[in-house]
Amino acid sequence: MSQHQSEIKRVTTHQLQAMKNRGEKISMLTAYDYSMARILGMAGIDVILVGDSASNVMAGNETTLPITLDQMIYHATSVVKAITRPFVVVDIPFGSYQGNSSEALRSAIRIMKESGAHGVKVEGGEEIRESVVRILSAGVPVMGHLGLTPQSIFKFGTYAVRAKEQEEADKLIRDAKILEDCGCFAIVLEKIPAELAKKVAEEVRIPIIGIGAGPHVDGQVLVIHDMLGITQEFQPRFLRTYADLDAIMTKAFTQYIEDVKSSDFPNEKESY
Repeated sequence: MSQHQSEIKRVTTHQLQAMKNRGEKISMLTAYDYSMARILGMAGIDVILVGDSASNVMAGNETTLPITLDQMIYHATSVVKAITRPFVVVDIPFGSYQGNSSEALRSAIRIMKESGAHGVKVEGGEEIRESVVRILSAGVPVMGHLGLTPQSIFKFGTYAVRAKEQEEADKLIRDAKILEDCGCFAIVLEKIPAELAKKVAEEVRIPIIGIGAGPHVDGQVLVIHDMLGITQEFQPRFLRTYADLDAIMTKAFTQYIEDVKSSDFPNEKESY
């Protein structure tokens, strides 16, 4: 943990901005439950994203679309109980903000009031400007998300790299500036060319967090199940696997089963 990290009792949007200003990278990972969030907090993570990726890694859905607002609030509540220092931001799920700004505001307020989270994240740029402004008007911090936006997967039809063509790259830059002008405190850029992400990070004042967006941004985020090797079937180019928990856990479970079957567990010391 860096000296700056140890000095911060609670990460805030102001401190995240200060980190960008002084060139200190922002660390961000997902979490969906109390136990994992507690470990992340102890490790010194700056930001925890309660992502709608819970739809995939926790519920087994093919996309992020099925997860509901109630389910996101449940996961967020569990995470918030576990931490003291990290900033907790929660995805507003598909269908809970795109329809109109009033619905977006109600969803954001429910997340903040019922979970105790510190901010919300939404996908999109100009097309959701009204919803972003409405949420911000209530004092709720908003993080944007551009590039590959999983909630729009059926529109794009693929998880391929976004904004490789000039027209889409220009729109992404415009959208980033719109989100900044609206008052968003940060933006996630997912699966876009590194040079484009660098340009965005240089042209907007707020922190830019990358996932598959190269090293020239202000911070990085990964899905915790992916970086721990629990999700074996997902191996994109941008993912660095820091542990092989699938193998470690399988070995432990297999040994437990063998010990139970052979009556080795529990032994006398493990009995009353």
